[in-house]
Amino acid sequence: MKWQMGIQELKNKLVAVLGNGQEGQATANYLIKHGIKPVLFDQRPWEEWPDAEQDKIKTLGVNFIFGPDALKELAGFDVAFRSPGIPLSHPDLVKWLGYDLSLNPSPSPGEGNPILTSQTKYFFDNCPCKIIGVTGTKGKGTTASLIHIILEANSYKLKAKSYLTGNIGKTQPLVILDDLKPEDWVVYELSSFQLQDLTRSPHIGVVLMTTSEHLDYHKDNVEYVDAKSAITKFQSPDDFAIINADFPSSVKIGELGKGKKVYFSGNKVPEFIDTASVQLRGAHNLENICAAATVAEALNVSKDIIRQAVSNFKGLEHRLEFVGEKQGVYPVKSAAGGTASQSFNGVKFYNDSFSTTPETAIAGIKAFSEPLIVILGGSKKNSDFSELSKAINESTNIKTLILIGEEAGSIKQALGQTQIPMLEGAKNMEEIFAQIKSVASSGDVVLLSPACASFGMFKNYKERGEQFKKYAKEF
Repeated sequence: MKWQMGIQELKNKLVAVLGNGQEGQATANYLIKHGIKPVLFDQRPWEEWPDAEQDKIKTLGVNFIFGPDALKELAGFDVAFRSPGIPLSHPDLVKWLGYDLSLNPSPSPGEGNPILTSQTKYFFDNCPCKIIGVTGTKGKGTTASLIHIILEANSYKLKAKSYLTGNIGKTQPLVILDDLKPEDWVVYELSSFQLQDLTRSPHIGVVLMTTSEHLDYHKDNVEYVDAKSAITKFQSPDDFAIINADFPSSVKIGELGKGKKVYFSGNKVPEFIDTASVQLRGAHNLENICAAATVAEALNVSKDIIRQAVSNFKGLEHRLEFVGEKQGVYPVKSAAGGTASQSFNGVKFYNDSFSTTPETAIAGIKAFSEPLIVILGGSKKNSDFSELSKAINESTNIKTLILIGEEAGSIKQALGQTQIPMLEGAKNMEEIFAQIKSVASSGDVVLLSPACASFGMFKNYKERGEQFKKYAKEF
């Protein structure tokens, strides 16, 4: 039997919480609620935290160690809760543990040895109800949300509540843990960071499109795929693996473990789904709908409930989100130096800021047949842009590319001798929209699907998307 830690086992331990982001804060609050005073660690220097954040930390009444070398101070701690952004292979963690957990994610700690866990691992070890876990390179949030909506609609039959958590959930897992009952369901969106050190699999493990991602974190694609394997690896014959049959890496992950294997494909949409009523753009979203419907069928949810939930679902913010359509005319400078009126009637704006990989940008681009102005680029994630460049060069509807951020040059180089016009040099969203106005015309679609992380120009993908929506609405 694998070692398991509950709240009682933590009572007499010296506990560290590594990372003071959203997940770390939720973990600290949970521990404090149960009478445990953890020590907070973060590699961001104390003086760089805003005053409001400093005040929030001080009110917790716990000790904290902040700074670039904070993790060097772990000696003597019994347990540490790792936030996803801290790699298992971090040298200070390896030194503290005495081994590299990324090379052996599920060892049984010896008596008296330090233990590295996480919010997700602790939740899986202590959750009293069944979990539906969703992972993949693209579509996790959309699929998890749709499954949750279907379960909510079916709650009268199940006589249980459904909770949505993980990366997509507005509520952190440890916030809901104490309220869960055995008959409830938890739909948990899971990244490779969260899955990598799990020793339990969800009752239903959903494996969506899996290609490559987070190669700035994982050493290669093999490690990335392996990190996701816990979604099915520890399943029993009573569990289910719901697998996208169209992607070899998804099939490889899905075939692990002893769970019942159920395959779906975006090319085989269930007959009871009315595709004409689907509000989500793109073939990849049909894959997500198929995944959610397959899960619902495994739980014996009626086809009518599934059909209605799919038809009513409008998608998630920053994921091919329709922002609006421009009507009217806009005065522009003419070549002769005067002014002219340029029609922007019917120009539509789609915010796909959550697209931080080439694969997700490809899916976004392929969702449209209208003339496209595509905004690409951002900060580095060690991505390979060859397939994205191939998709762009083979497209027949891309009108202009706007290349931004430090990856603009890499994307341009990968595109080679393309015939598609490119605009470069914009330093912020205002300048990006000035470039859009110079090329947009009636009937165009402006798509923010960057294929890159947002850092440098923006704080995160949410800020990037919010700024895009602001300027689109003022266009």
